[in-house]
Amino acid sequence: MILELLKELSFFEGLSKDDLEHLSPFFSYQSFKAGQIIFCQDGFAEYLYLVIVGIVNIKFKPDDGPPMKVAQINSGGVFGWSAAMGNVTYTSGAECVEDCNTLKMRGSDIRKLREKYPDLGQAILDRLASVISERWQNRQSKVISLLSQVVNSTEEAEKSKE
Repeated sequence: MILELLKELSFFEGLSKDDLEHLSPFFSYQSFKAGQIIFCQDGFAEYLYLVIVGIVNIKFKPDDGPPMKVAQINSGGVFGWSAAMGNVTYTSGAECVEDCNTLKMRGSDIRKLREKYPDLGQAILDRLASVISERWQNRQSKVISLLSQVVNSTEEAEKSKE
C-alpha cells in the first residue's frame, strides 16, 4: 500500500521503482480530521509529512505578533521538514483544513536512509531543500505584508488625529 501511495506523489516523481521500494519501509500512513492539529510550533519535531489527500495550513506565531498562515499544503505537498533537518522542535504549527491522509517518516530515518542509500538520501534532501527554500521565501513575504499593514494602519490613525 505505501509503495503505491509513494508512486502517486509528485515529490517522488522521477525516482526509480527500486528507489521507491527502498523508501517505502521508512513511511507509515496516518489520517487526520478537519480542524485537527498535527503538530504545534515548538513541539517535538519527529516526523516529516507528505499529504496524499487534503489540505494543511502551516502557521507561524512570532514572539511579538499574531499567528499567521505562512503556507497551505495541498495534496502532494510536504511539511514538517524541521524533523528532516534534525531540529529538536518544529518552527511552525500544522493544522488540517479538511480531512487529510498523509504519509509520515521520522526525521531520524532520513539520516538512516542517507547512510544506507547515499544517492537516494541525497535526492530526498535536494527535494526538501527546494521545498524549504520556497517556504522561507513565502514566510518572508508574509512578514513584510504584515509589517506593511501595521505601518499603514498606524499612519492612518495618526492622520485621522490631525
